Amino acid sequence: MNDETTSQRHAHQHSGFCNVLTLYLDNLAPSGRRSMRSLLQQAATLNQWSGSLEQMPWLTLRYEHIAHIRAKLRHANKSPNTINTTLAAIRGVLKAGFLSGQFPALEWQRIQSIERVTGKSLPAGRQLHATEITRLFNACERDPAQGVRDAAILALLTYAGLRRSELSRLAVTDYARRNGLLSVREGKGQRQRELVLPKVARSYLQHWLKIRSYSPGVLFCPLAKNGDYDLSRPLSAHRVYGILQHRAKEAGIAHCSPHDFRRTFVTRLLEQGVDFNTASQLAGHEHIQTTVLYDRRQSKAQRQAMANFYL
Repeated sequence: MNDETTSQRHAHQHSGFCNVLTLYLDNLAPSGRRSMRSLLQQAATLNQWSGSLEQMPWLTLRYEHIAHIRAKLRHANKSPNTINTTLAAIRGVLKAGFLSGQFPALEWQRIQSIERVTGKSLPAGRQLHATEITRLFNACERDPAQGVRDAAILALLTYAGLRRSELSRLAVTDYARRNGLLSVREGKGQRQRELVLPKVARSYLQHWLKIRSYSPGVLFCPLAKNGDYDLSRPLSAHRVYGILQHRAKEAGIAHCSPHDFRRTFVTRLLEQGVDFNTASQLAGHEHIQTTVLYDRRQSKAQRQAMANFYL
């Protein structure tokens, strides 16, 4: 007989599950892939699964299982955005299964009826004060070895609002020294954009390029303590985050993330009278509604109102 044994069937199924998960994640940007993996891991833990994320039986999920995960996330007081994004990640895996013929159509339709969690969370992250940014640059100046590179990184976070993944993929040819034009060729969703950097940002980049040289390769690379570097090795997005945490500690400022610089960048543009459409284009947002979420002017106005409040 040619019937599969039980162990063979399980092996075949797990291979399918792995392919479906990989199919979903491989179609995401690297930054989205990290966050969605984290949320899927959280969902798997709630479902009391163990082992490798790729080997978990995602295609056994049904309406009642996902509704149970949704309820558990609510009971854990997760934000509406976290819950809805987790559900979106699970749906993404199952959609890949449905489109590849491995997940039943009726179950896929039932899952679509699971409603989003409504509600509004407090805005994520924060806007940095000008004094904090100054202290960060000062911390870089005190480090003669890697400080010039890190100051150039801070300049692009501050004056161009780049995502850390975008910054890590820049090539030296993406920056035109003659006019300060920066080309972001690998933006989120493969959306490209160009920005003309202000003179202060150009000066930080110029200092770094004198050390780095103008040879072809990545714009930012790891630096050894002895000053050696390899222009074929890009600085990872994770390393960009680590550099910022290190400099923030040296500067003695509160925790900040690379994305807080994007929030600061968008807010400063709007404070200076730039319209939402232009700010959205400069930030590389697909929708203006996303740009609205980065606007911290209201928070500042609220703090000022409460500071001046009296009876």
